[in-house]
Amino acid sequence: MPHTVLLAPAGHQVGLTTISLGLVRALDQNGVRVAYAKPISTRGRDHSIKLVELGSSLLPPTPIPRQRVEDLLSDGDDQTLMEEVVALCAAAAEGADVLVVEGMVPESGMIFSSRVNTLIQKALDAELVLVAAPSDQSPEELANAMSIAARGFGDSNDGATHSCVINRIPARGPSGVAPWRTAAIAEKLNPIALIHTEEELRAPRVLDMARWLDARIISAGDMERRRFRDVRLCAMTVPHSIKVFAPGTLIITPADRDDIILAASLAVLDGMKLAGLVLTGGVAPNERVMELCQPAFDTGLPILWVEEGSFQTATRVGTMDRKIPDDDKRRVELTMATIAEHFDRGWLGGLVSNQRARRLSPPAFRHKLIQDARSARRRIVLPEGNEPRTIAAAAIVESRGIAHCVLIGNPDEIRMQAKKQGVNLPESVELIDPVIVAPRYVEPLVEARKSRGMTPDRARSELADGIMIGTMMMHLGEADGLVSGAVHTTAHTIRPALQIIKTAPGADLVSSVFFMCLPDEVLVFGDCAVNPNPTAEQLADIAIQSADTAKAFGIEPRVAMLSYSTGTSGGGEDVEKVKQATDIAKRLRPDLLLDGPLQYDAAIMPDVARTKAPNSPVAGRATVFIFPDLNTGNVTYKAVQRSANVVSMGPVLQGLARPVNDLSRGCLVEDIVFTITITAIQALRAGA
Repeated sequence: MPHTVLLAPAGHQVGLTTISLGLVRALDQNGVRVAYAKPISTRGRDHSIKLVELGSSLLPPTPIPRQRVEDLLSDGDDQTLMEEVVALCAAAAEGADVLVVEGMVPESGMIFSSRVNTLIQKALDAELVLVAAPSDQSPEELANAMSIAARGFGDSNDGATHSCVINRIPARGPSGVAPWRTAAIAEKLNPIALIHTEEELRAPRVLDMARWLDARIISAGDMERRRFRDVRLCAMTVPHSIKVFAPGTLIITPADRDDIILAASLAVLDGMKLAGLVLTGGVAPNERVMELCQPAFDTGLPILWVEEGSFQTATRVGTMDRKIPDDDKRRVELTMATIAEHFDRGWLGGLVSNQRARRLSPPAFRHKLIQDARSARRRIVLPEGNEPRTIAAAAIVESRGIAHCVLIGNPDEIRMQAKKQGVNLPESVELIDPVIVAPRYVEPLVEARKSRGMTPDRARSELADGIMIGTMMMHLGEADGLVSGAVHTTAHTIRPALQIIKTAPGADLVSSVFFMCLPDEVLVFGDCAVNPNPTAEQLADIAIQSADTAKAFGIEPRVAMLSYSTGTSGGGEDVEKVKQATDIAKRLRPDLLLDGPLQYDAAIMPDVARTKAPNSPVAGRATVFIFPDLNTGNVTYKAVQRSANVVSMGPVLQGLARPVNDLSRGCLVEDIVFTITITAIQALRAGA
C-alpha cells in the first residue's frame, strides 16, 4: 500500500469531495502517481466517484454499499468491514505513489461516521487530514472544535499532530480582515490549506437551473456553458428593472412582460452578457415580441419557460442544490485547479519526496507552464485588444501573474467591453491606442523592409493593422511575444513576423507543434499546421526544433520520425525521405534520442516495438512524433484529438526569433490563457 492520506470531515457540509478533488489534482501536478478511493457509499448515487472520473483519468472502485456497512456494524463485525475497506483501497492504489481516501460524511439519521473514519484511518495506517468549514465560527472556536475532532482519532496532543484544511473561509472576518492565520489555529492545528469562498466555483450553468426548475427550453443558446452568479426577479417598470441587469445575472420575469423581455434583449445586443431569462406564469410569450428579440437570442442568450408564477419560481431558485453536477467538466476542472493551488507545497513534497521517477501528466504540464511563466513575467502583446475573449484572458493572465499583457485597441472600447462582460481588468494591463502609436513605427518599418521597397505611405497603411504594430513592438524590443488569431487567420497572424522578425539563428524554417494532452502524459506532434511537404532537410530541422521545444517545456525528448514503414521493412520515395531526414538530424544533433523510420504503433506501444524495432532507443516510448508531411500530421492529430477526447494545445510556432502564436477562431478564454503562457515561456527560452 502506498502512502495513504485520509480526508475526514470535522463538521457538517465542509466540502469534503471538493477538497479530495483538489488534493488529487495537487499531487498530479507534482508528477505523483495518485489514486483515489471512497470506501463507503453515500446514500443515493456515488457523486464523488463520478466527479473524480470527470476530472481525472482515474477509475476508482465502487464503494461498499451503505446497507452492507450498516449490517456489519449492527452485528459488531468491524473486522470484516475493515478487511473489505483495505481490499478496496489496495485495488484502487495499485501502481500509485499516494492514495487519497475520502472519508464518510455525517448524514441525516446516521451516527457512526466518525467511528468508521477512525477505523479506516487505523486500518490503512493513513495520515489524517481534517477538513472543516467555519460557518459563523471564529478562528478560536473552529480551532477548539477541530481539536476535539482530532482527539476522536486517538490523538493525545490536542490535535497538533494532525494536518487540516479550512474550507469556505469568508472573504473577510467581522473586523474587516481575514483572520485565519492566527496563533489559535497554529497552536492546535497544522493548516495545510486555507481556502476562501470563491463564488466562481459555485456558479451553476443555466442548464442546471433548467433541470432544477424542470423548465421548457424556448431557446437553448449557450445554456450548457453560460453560468449565473446572481438571480433577480424583475416585475417592476423598465427603468427600475434595468438597474439589476448585470453580467452573469439570471433574470426572472413574467412571460407577459413584453417590456422587460425587450429591454433585456436590447441590453444583450449592446454587449451586456446576461446569463439568461426565465419566463414565468404559464402563459406563452408574445410571438411577435419573441421574433423581434431573436437577434439577442442568437447571441447565445438562453430562454427558459415555467408554469409557476414569479414568486414561486424565485423561491424554488433559492433552494437550488449548488453541488457540482456530474456532467459539468468545466466546473470540476476549475474547482480542482483552484483548490490545488492552496495546498502547502512543503507538505505535498513531504508526501512524495522518496517516490518513483515522476511523469509529466497533463495537469502537471499545465501547472509547470504557469509556474515557469510566472518566473519569466514576459511582456506579451495582444493585437486583438477589443475582442471579448482576449480581454477576459488578459485579466486572468495579469491577475495570476503569468505575464504582463498589452492590449492593442481603443482604451475606452476595451474598458467598456470588459464592463459588459463583468471582467475586472487589472490596472496593470497596458492599453495601447493604435491610432496614437502607429506613427512612431513608420520609420522603423521602412528601415526594416527597405530592401523590399517599403515606403512611408505603404508603412502607414500596414500599421493600420494591430498585428503589424505588435510585430514592430517585438522588433524594437518593446514586447517579448505576440498572440493573435481569435478573429484573424493564421496567415494574417504570422505574415508580419515572417517579414520582420525572421527565423531564429540555426533555424531554416518556421514550423509548429501541438501538445497532445493524453490522460496520463503529454506528447508532442509536429509539424501539423505549417509546412505542407517538407524536404528531408526541412524534416530534420522540424525534428530538431520539436525536440528542443519539448525539452523547453519539461518533456524529455525521444523523437520518432514517422512513416508507413518501420526500419527497412518497406521502401518507396516517402520512406526514403524519412530515412534521409533521420540521418541528417542525427548528424546535426547526435545528443538527441532520435530514430526512424518508425510506424506510429511501433513508436508508442512497447509490445509492438519489441517486435518491429527491438534495438531502437526510441520505439515504444517516444514523446515527440514527427510526421512526414502536413496531410498526414493534420489528419492524425485531429483523429487522436476527436476520437480519444484528447485536449490539444497549439499550434505552437517554433523557429521564429521571437515567439508568435496563433489561436483558433473558435478558441475559449482558457485556450488564450494557455497560449499566452506558452508564448511567455518561449520568450524566456529565446532570451527575449
